[in-house]
Amino acid sequence: MTSAIRLPVLAAVALTGLSLTAPTQAQQATMSFFVTSVGKGNGADLGGVAGADAHCQALATAAGSTETNWRAYLSTTEPGGVAGVNARDRIGKGPWQNAKGVAVAKSVEDLHSDSNNINKQTALTENGEIVSGRGDAVNMHDILTGSDPQGLYSTAGGDTTCGNWTKSGDGSAIVGHHDRSGLKDTRHMNSWNSSHGSRGCSQDSLKGTGGAGLIYCFLAN
Repeated sequence: MTSAIRLPVLAAVALTGLSLTAPTQAQQATMSFFVTSVGKGNGADLGGVAGADAHCQALATAAGSTETNWRAYLSTTEPGGVAGVNARDRIGKGPWQNAKGVAVAKSVEDLHSDSNNINKQTALTENGEIVSGRGDAVNMHDILTGSDPQGLYSTAGGDTTCGNWTKSGDGSAIVGHHDRSGLKDTRHMNSWNSSHGSRGCSQDSLKGTGGAGLIYCFLAN
């Protein structure tokens, strides 16, 4: 009975030239938020924010997005206390949805409020896949942001952006937990964008605290 039902369906797909993956591709075409499936491979050295933006763009395009205004959710700082760039100011106005069409935030204000919908089940990659987190065999929940909870560049002092995303050795960068989970049940450990500083900027240092050099990408509209 099952075979009798499936064969006509498959035959119809073949005759019409349709793909069984078409619904997923259609969702990815309207995707406006994702976590990168891979880092750039050189720790927190992303080639600056321009290199990070290009990484977002390349992954989104490969996944089927036709949009060309992808931006990395990263803040930067300047020496001597000069004002930096806020991650929240780089990503447009929203709303944003993941590769499965699930909304994660309605606006910048919503994104940085307790009502946002970023968690392990919704912070998917550009391919619509879940990123492993705390409790999994490989933990990659540390997402580079360089930001405070409101998406602003940090005024805490010291290196919080691995040299504005150009270092792969000494230094540190603020990370968030995409799965909203950490060693303790605290506000920082449960923060998607501002949990703690990394041990260093190298790939191994990022792995040491549960990261892989991944970043959040948003479609700036």
